[in-house]
Amino acid sequence: METTSRVEGVPTARRTPEGYLRAPFAWYGLDEAFTGPRWLMQVGTAADGSVQHGSTGHGDTPSIKSDATAAEKERFAVVVTVAASPVRRTGDGTGVLDATTVSSAAWLAGSGLLVHTWPASLDHGLRDNWLDQQTETAFELADDLDGPAWSTLSLPVDGVPMPFHYRESEFGWVLAGSAAGVHLGAYGRGMSAYGLGFSQIKDLETYA
Repeated sequence: METTSRVEGVPTARRTPEGYLRAPFAWYGLDEAFTGPRWLMQVGTAADGSVQHGSTGHGDTPSIKSDATAAEKERFAVVVTVAASPVRRTGDGTGVLDATTVSSAAWLAGSGLLVHTWPASLDHGLRDNWLDQQTETAFELADDLDGPAWSTLSLPVDGVPMPFHYRESEFGWVLAGSAAGVHLGAYGRGMSAYGLGFSQIKDLETYA
């Protein structure tokens, strides 16, 4: 599974599309049926600097809150786009990059959701340990998309129904599937995954 970066950060300021424009693949977000705010998050790169994946946000900007009631009021969905690639050498020829699969997208989405999660009963000092444990669990779940933790649903991608793997947790939902040349992951809270649709982003400035 591709693990070039596990952190899907929250923007503290509006991000520019520069990093996204360096990617050799198309980016995806929610389709035009979503009319709320859109914003860029961050891209993940390999050791040679090539862009491997990235995220786009929709709705409320998620934040880490220990107040469960406040967190539950957030309504957001994040779409993760991962370049579909076989095992290949890095651009500088010094190493090898793992193949990317739907599991890669599921892993990045699952770990991304955890970044924005803080159980109300958890002490601040224990959160790092909790996050490590939950992230490992997310990795194992992503590696077993045919397992009992996942169900399937069909969602439109560029107007065409496509199969996705889907799971819910107490923290939100995660889904993963594929599109032309990329794998797609998504996670969110407060917005139903069943009503979502995805489309290729034509103009990144609508997110900047």
